[in-house]
Amino acid sequence: PPAAADVLDRANVVFMGTLIRAGRGTAVVVAIGEKTEFGKIFSMVDKTSDRRTPLQNSMDHLSKQLSIFSFAVIGVIVVIGLLQGKPFLAMFQIGVSLAVAAIPEGLPVCVTVTLALGVLQMARRNAIVRSLPAVEALGSTTVICVDKTGTLTQNEMTVTTVYSAQTRTSLAVSGTGYNVEGEVALHGCTVKEPFGAQIAPFVNVVRAACVCNNAKLKADPESSTRFKTMGQPTEAAIMICAKKLGLAKDPRDEGTRLEETSFSSERKWMSVRFQALDEMPITYVKGAFEEVLGMCTTRSSLEDRRVPLQVGDKEDISREANKLGSSGLRVIAIASGHIQSQLNFEGLIGIIDPPRPEVPGSVETLLHGDIKIIMITGDSEATALSFATKVGLFHRGSENAMSGKQLELLTNADLQRKLEAGRTRVFYRASPIHKKKIVECLQAAGEIVAMTGDGINDAPALKLADVGIAMGKNGTDVSREASDIILLDDNFETILSAIEEGKCIFYNIKNFVRFQLSTSISALLLVALTTVFGLPNPLNAMQILWVNIVMDGPPAQTLGVEPVDHDVMLAPPRDPSEKIINRDTISKVLLNALIVTAGTLFVYLQQLSARSGVIELSKRGTTLTFTAFVFFSLFNALSCRSQSKSIFKIGLLANLPFLVAVGLSVVGQLLMIYFPPMQSIFQTEAISFFDLAAVTCLASTVWVCDEVRKAFASMDFSKLGRRSSSIDLKSRINF
Repeated sequence: PPAAADVLDRANVVFMGTLIRAGRGTAVVVAIGEKTEFGKIFSMVDKTSDRRTPLQNSMDHLSKQLSIFSFAVIGVIVVIGLLQGKPFLAMFQIGVSLAVAAIPEGLPVCVTVTLALGVLQMARRNAIVRSLPAVEALGSTTVICVDKTGTLTQNEMTVTTVYSAQTRTSLAVSGTGYNVEGEVALHGCTVKEPFGAQIAPFVNVVRAACVCNNAKLKADPESSTRFKTMGQPTEAAIMICAKKLGLAKDPRDEGTRLEETSFSSERKWMSVRFQALDEMPITYVKGAFEEVLGMCTTRSSLEDRRVPLQVGDKEDISREANKLGSSGLRVIAIASGHIQSQLNFEGLIGIIDPPRPEVPGSVETLLHGDIKIIMITGDSEATALSFATKVGLFHRGSENAMSGKQLELLTNADLQRKLEAGRTRVFYRASPIHKKKIVECLQAAGEIVAMTGDGINDAPALKLADVGIAMGKNGTDVSREASDIILLDDNFETILSAIEEGKCIFYNIKNFVRFQLSTSISALLLVALTTVFGLPNPLNAMQILWVNIVMDGPPAQTLGVEPVDHDVMLAPPRDPSEKIINRDTISKVLLNALIVTAGTLFVYLQQLSARSGVIELSKRGTTLTFTAFVFFSLFNALSCRSQSKSIFKIGLLANLPFLVAVGLSVVGQLLMIYFPPMQSIFQTEAISFFDLAAVTCLASTVWVCDEVRKAFASMDFSKLGRRSSSIDLKSRINF
């Protein structure tokens, strides 16, 4: 086409980044790199700045509010000090120091660092996060829409049953995975090699399925009986079965493929027109038994003649397919013939894809955490419900399943009502188009939806979902580009791990905010009270700056790397509108701030002395007050490692970076007390071991009080009985 032609008008151009769904062709490269349309888009994306996450924006807003409040309080402190006749320079230094210490400039940094570390931790657990907002959304996820194949299953399929419409019997095939070792049994009796005419009808079914097949087998150099596969796992399993039945040569090598209609989730079947040497072309079809059976008009008789397919025959075939599906097998129907609308029904192949061993436990954990799981699969109803029941997703009698055709007949409003009822847990014979409709209705019902997908057609649903999760092993590039998270191992348990991390990240940020706010309020209260009552400043400018390092430095930042608490999965999903600072957090912040302020004031008042009517604070008193406040802050950080659990439950040594940071802070404080160059800078002096021990014991009260609060909050008072029938004492009391 002309160079000036619009991109959409270039009908004979294949663009970089395009994936070929079906067919064959030859193309000439006319542009590479940045000159391609893909490259132009990449350049535009590269110039676009990243969008800040909602949590970062809320932290910025919180920082601004706290800054305004802090400046107001500091301004009042400075004005009162000047009115009392204190030197302007001294009050200016105190004001600047308080501003540096009180303004939480570390909040945005902590959020970013915590999110980044969370992303790194998820990567170690085989979940690659492509979008930071997805980390926040994970902790709020209320519904997970999940594919069956590959995510809930091992994705290493094995043919276990071959049903022949000619003999109306089934052949059992043993073995696991892509290993050709296995036995063949007919009517419960093992058939020994060399296989004879007794299994010929079953071999014909498998041979037809191999012709209508795109999988390739490659010998595994590490095993003489195992093969490496290329292509769809379902098709690879059929090729392995052919070798078990004695088909040493690939049936596709016995002729020429003339035409192919690729499988699609909408069509639910695949066909190949194949011509063997010196024979008429034959069309081979494999796919969902309902679709394939509808194309068939004949079946083979025991005399190897084609006879009309009667209503009773179709009922027998449907009954056999349901029987296989009810045992958890994926059922593939096979047919062949010269005319696609008048095929000869060959038989059925039952393929097992066992659930991953960790799936039932993961499902149970998610359900206990009030996270609903909806399985969406292209399998038949019998297969889908059998599998869902086996892994604990579906309970017959109390929950419903819906087919893709039934879903298409429903309006969005009707589907939304059914989903809100919470009884529909399985969608079978569903296509990627149905996924998008399900996500839309769930979101309209107020749910936070995570959606898994691996195909090209899954991209719209992945993009629409609050958290799009693509498969890293078997997913397409398009689905990965549309997703927020990529599972490197295609494993459902990895989703559980990612949700754990998402929840813990939010709680870690909340712990950091609680610590920083309580320390900031303590510093402001301490200086404000002493200034209002005309007392000497308890801390000088340099000491306040050191306190700021403790507040915003390593001890504070390491609260953001607290290890995952697996009990967070027992808690319900977090409300996306939940604020970092709520009433519960404020009460805990104020309680700790009052204890820190009261304890430091106690030490401070003990060290005041009056000379010639002037109240003074000695250098020893300043040192003790300074040390008390720093130690109070460090014990406060220890209590902020968890909102509700005792430090002995979460493990004192569980967060080693935190212990190292606190240890270094203690060493730094001791240097300021006992190291002469530091003494001159911070205006301190050496104190006795008894003084140091006494200050340490006093400072630990903030941690002890918080441990007592947590103990009361976790107590079960229901066992104590009720004073009267009118009093309903809750079993859990939260402060």
